[in-house]
Amino acid sequence: MKLFVIAAVLAVAAATSYSPSSYAPASYKDNKYAGITIVSQSDERNLDGSSKWSYAGSDYTTREESQVQKKLQGTSYDSYGKATYEDVMGNTNRGSSYWVSPEGQKFTLTWNADEAGFQPQGDHLPIAPIHEYELPVHVPFNGKGYKIY
Repeated sequence: MKLFVIAAVLAVAAATSYSPSSYAPASYKDNKYAGITIVSQSDERNLDGSSKWSYAGSDYTTREESQVQKKLQGTSYDSYGKATYEDVMGNTNRGSSYWVSPEGQKFTLTWNADEAGFQPQGDHLPIAPIHEYELPVHVPFNGKGYKIY
């Protein structure tokens, strides 16, 4: 009986001293995104290996992606380094994302990933510089140090 009373007193003392908020990390205490919820979500998986999923948040963030399996040209190497080419099944993905920055700027990103690689598109992405200068021309030599014109 004494053991039961001691165990009950210890259980009550432990329960009153524990508060989940006192042990929570600092990032969870002042979470400014706590009010954001998922307002719609879909996920579709097909027997042929294709799939499609999407979600939308209450902060107007959206994301959707689709995947299709496709026959691609694959390369395999044997132990001697000889390459053999064969058809393999690979995935092609296509998707888009939309979000609003804390400053209020709207971003849309679309992408396509297939045998040509990952190709993102969006107005906020940097554009590669255009090649504007002339490349040097190779001047052939005759082997004796004289230029052949």
